[in-house]
Amino acid sequence: MNIILLGPPGAGKGTQARHLVEKRNMIQLSTGDMLREAKNSGSEMGNRVATVMARGDLVTDEIVIGLIKEKISGENGGGFIFDGFPRTLKQADALDSLLKECRKSLDFVIEMKVDDDALVSRITGRSSCGACGEVFHDVTNPWPSSGECPKCSSREQVRRADDNEESLRQRLMEYYKKTSSLIGYYYAKGDHVSVNGLASVEEVQESIAEVLNG
Repeated sequence: MNIILLGPPGAGKGTQARHLVEKRNMIQLSTGDMLREAKNSGSEMGNRVATVMARGDLVTDEIVIGLIKEKISGENGGGFIFDGFPRTLKQADALDSLLKECRKSLDFVIEMKVDDDALVSRITGRSSCGACGEVFHDVTNPWPSSGECPKCSSREQVRRADDNEESLRQRLMEYYKKTSSLIGYYYAKGDHVSVNGLASVEEVQESIAEVLNG
């Protein structure tokens, strides 16, 4: 199975991708991770990435497609999860051409749909332990009244600076502007499927499994 996971900030896309990697032996292709890996690799492509990033320029679609090609030309495990790419229709066409060139196909584009107000409420209430990363929420899983993380006993409670309503709504607007055309593109191709991204982690896992199991 080769899939694209779509979802706005905070929808839990990363959590679901990690589950698919662990349970189905899928390989997550995160654009950010691939760029960082390439930058430090010392390869010809890596040197191109390092040069572009050193200038503060955006990495071209050509380079990203080249990195993806390197990955999908090798061992594919249980298939690939495309994370952070494509973001535009031009990139979607480029990915489609690359998959055909490599004799692979895209099976599903799974969109984790959310209610914006509920998502904002979920994210603005979250915090984590600064030592071990354990996640908390003011309503559903509050930081212990003892002031100590139950997992590691740290007293360092951390909140992301951009986990505020104004910042989140701006990030959501940017997400929808970028992905609305993509969703229409994949819907027209018959690849698009949506699941409830605000259900529990386990329920979302089950919904995605139902899609992949046919």
